[in-house]
Amino acid sequence: MPQVKIIAKNFMDMVSSLPAMKLDKLYENAFICEAILRSLPPLAKKYVLQLLYIDVPVSASSLQEWVLVDGASKHRVAVDRLIQLRVFTETVDRKKEATYRLNLMFQMNLRKHVVHGGVLPREPMAANITVRLPSLEELDNYAAQQWECFLLHLINSAEVEVTTKSISPSMMKVFQRGLLSQRDNEGSRLTESGFQFLLMDTNAQLWYIIREYISNSEDRGVDSADLISFLLELSFHVTGEAYNMNTLDEIQRITVKDLADLGLIKLQQGRKDSWFIPTKLATNLSISLSDASSRKQGYVVVETNFRLYAYSTSKLHCEILRLFARVEYQLPNLIVGSITKENLYKAFSNGITADQIISFLQQNAHPRVAEKVPSVPENVTDQIRLWESDLNRVEMTPAHFFDDFPSRDVFEAACDFAREYSSLLWEDSKKMQLIVKTEIYAHMKEFLSHQK
Repeated sequence: MPQVKIIAKNFMDMVSSLPAMKLDKLYENAFICEAILRSLPPLAKKYVLQLLYIDVPVSASSLQEWVLVDGASKHRVAVDRLIQLRVFTETVDRKKEATYRLNLMFQMNLRKHVVHGGVLPREPMAANITVRLPSLEELDNYAAQQWECFLLHLINSAEVEVTTKSISPSMMKVFQRGLLSQRDNEGSRLTESGFQFLLMDTNAQLWYIIREYISNSEDRGVDSADLISFLLELSFHVTGEAYNMNTLDEIQRITVKDLADLGLIKLQQGRKDSWFIPTKLATNLSISLSDASSRKQGYVVVETNFRLYAYSTSKLHCEILRLFARVEYQLPNLIVGSITKENLYKAFSNGITADQIISFLQQNAHPRVAEKVPSVPENVTDQIRLWESDLNRVEMTPAHFFDDFPSRDVFEAACDFAREYSSLLWEDSKKMQLIVKTEIYAHMKEFLSHQK
């Protein structure tokens, strides 16, 4: 059975994939420079700050002297990341000796930001102009409700049901790119990626949607660099403060309305002015997935007899559980069901994996069982994997094989690079051979080209 893996990259992965000209354009904004600095690995941050007031190129050999011998692999990963983001510009002379210096625009704006601080393009509105603003707790509840409505719309679109909430056309295009498929004379249905998407945690789902929203921005006549710049600007706004819509241009207004569908923004209208209020989802956009993910309140209890109890009033939670379990009845605040072979086979045929189901149950475990080890009974997790193995005798992963490395240092750096992207499938340190996932093949080739 084919397996589809959704990779939800963070903002800096998106930024590094932009063309050089668009990257340089981004660095005209001092807040973007600060966001990039925040995202860098610790050693890369150290290099940027040490070179901030150096106006001449620094040789690769001099830079390498700044780290201990056992930090050589981290040094290569840091330098490669800086080159990918064009924070470092690399020059190789006739003797094939490399020198680095900071991107001039990045360096100039970061200096100004460090010395003078930054001023946002817009200031919060005065309290006497706005109506009563929601509290942080109310804003969090609003964001959760909006996101739940968004996901329910995805499920209901697949079931050809009518929902009370309308989704903007640009957001619907995001749905149609990979999550929903439509055939002639048939309604929309969830794809394998769509089923897997529903079992992801909220932060991973958000990054997937934002990535797709940016990817198809050119189709809407919006420059992707301008869109990324605005989204990163939002991360420097204050959660819960009101900002005047009149400070936005036309494209930014459309973007804000689209983001309101996701719960990143709350829109309010006064007698004369209208304003937007960023939620935590918006102000956390420049943080990486691992940093942004926080433990949320769980609601699922799984027993050794495969019975499942979900303490929730959410329709979304009920629909997600139906993806792999039989829901037997639903009380006002309790969903009761069981994990059966038939329901799991249906989930596996839809492209959901045993590991994704187990991970979902563990991440959403009720507080009473979350602290137990394991939070999901071992006999249940083992049986889920066994039932999957009945269908998947052989698992195929598209991959590429690398060998003939010029030195052991280059081989170890390549292994570290692949591990950073969770794409190292196999390695043989004696023969200096490794196998990586196909999805990072182009990045690996580019990385190795800088090592020679």
